[in-house]
Amino acid sequence: MNDRVNSGTSISRNILKPRRLALLGTVAALGVAVLVSSPISPLGLTSFVAPAQAAEAAATPPGFGDLVGRVKPAVISVRVKIDQDNDKTAMLQQNRMDQDEDSPLDQFSRQFGFRFPDGRNGMPRQRHQVITGEGSGFFISADGYAVTNNHVVDHAQSVQVTADDGTIYTAKVVGTDPKTDLALIKVEGKKDFPFVKFSDQKPRIGDWVVAVGNPFGLGGTVTAGIVSASGRDIGNGPYDDFIQIDAPINKGNSGGPAFDMNGNVIGVNTAIFSPSGGSVGIGFDIPASTAKLVVAQLRDKGAVTRGWLGVQVQPVTADIADSLGLKEARGAIVDTPQDGSPAAQAGIEAGDVITAVNGTAVKDSRDLARTIATLAPGSSVKLDVFHKGDSKTVTLALGELPNQRQAKADQGKEAQPNAGTPRLGLALAPAADVQGAGQKGVVVTEVDPEGPAGQRGIQTGDVILNVGGKPVANVGDVRSELAQAKSSGKGSVLLQVKGADATRFVAVPLA
Repeated sequence: MNDRVNSGTSISRNILKPRRLALLGTVAALGVAVLVSSPISPLGLTSFVAPAQAAEAAATPPGFGDLVGRVKPAVISVRVKIDQDNDKTAMLQQNRMDQDEDSPLDQFSRQFGFRFPDGRNGMPRQRHQVITGEGSGFFISADGYAVTNNHVVDHAQSVQVTADDGTIYTAKVVGTDPKTDLALIKVEGKKDFPFVKFSDQKPRIGDWVVAVGNPFGLGGTVTAGIVSASGRDIGNGPYDDFIQIDAPINKGNSGGPAFDMNGNVIGVNTAIFSPSGGSVGIGFDIPASTAKLVVAQLRDKGAVTRGWLGVQVQPVTADIADSLGLKEARGAIVDTPQDGSPAAQAGIEAGDVITAVNGTAVKDSRDLARTIATLAPGSSVKLDVFHKGDSKTVTLALGELPNQRQAKADQGKEAQPNAGTPRLGLALAPAADVQGAGQKGVVVTEVDPEGPAGQRGIQTGDVILNVGGKPVANVGDVRSELAQAKSSGKGSVLLQVKGADATRFVAVPLA
């Protein structure tokens, strides 16, 4: 079975299989131990504790009971109903981690002859169904505002929440943000709900974390672990910046909170990496810093608006940096500015590298996308831009990101460097001479798969628009720019290539 990233939503009930538990013995390190106390164990052995171990034991909290007692009342179970006639329920089906496999419930039902109204086990599947889904959430205010995942409540006909004391309430969806997978819901009728707050500090790798949720519909469940990593990109969306934790997260934990030792929410559980559909100790949380910004907008406006620059960008690789004369492989290189966008109106061109926003360095293309998304539409920003060998500052007013658009941060198609020469291993023809290729650039009519360009993903039919930052119209132009790049001592040359789907930059090595 292939590894996959799964959302934590529980769509159907599960029967848990018993598992064997292995008890791990403790092996003392070799060295001199100082006797701190000498209780007699059941085996008649005297216990020794080294001073460093004793100090560490004294500093370690005895448990999480006090913390859990404070925060658990604010955590809720979220149950939704969705009409299957809605063609948008494909999202929900995608989130079913066991949709293509027999669950333990399926196997159990076949063995004992049970049948289900959803058409499993031989019964014809009904055309009209209501699907139920479960997730988790948590109150963030005494008047009933609660946070959960977008994929938990998306397209829900009705939403019910169950509090820690078992009380069931009806909730309404205030707003959702698919790009960050966050949603805000509201329970009316009370002003004294227990609630928790988002942390103002970024957790450190190695810090304790306690996750609370409702896995498998069992009710409130608590797991503990540490922060394993930060800034994770799992390909979930354009603004991925997940905290990775090893506290177990299972189906039904989606939307639940992860707490630090002060009882503040450091993240919202949203996904797991799993080869089996169950937790293997690799879970991903939306950071509190992101959740605070999104939730504030959902509460005020019911939707999220983001700044829009209007560029398609890709990371600056070492080869691209070398070909442009940049000292470091940092920033985001502009593939294409969109027509009429703020970037295009400000004079930003293809091949420019955006290195900083409002004085803060840009790490890569995703960093640029996240930074711009946190700024309000209409706000003025200063961009540091590396343009044709020179650095300059561009000031512009951001537009508003339309709902149907997403900031594109392509990962590029660079392969491993391959020894080559100014001969790229290509056969070229002027685009104007090839029907359907347009009037600009040269068309790739043949590719040597072992050549430098072929190794970098250039394919037959691609159109090379410029070489080394200069437009090319024929083979002679290409040769001239290759020779110029080599004579100037560059290790690679940057090509702007138009493919079937998009325009991108490719750095091809020169010997």
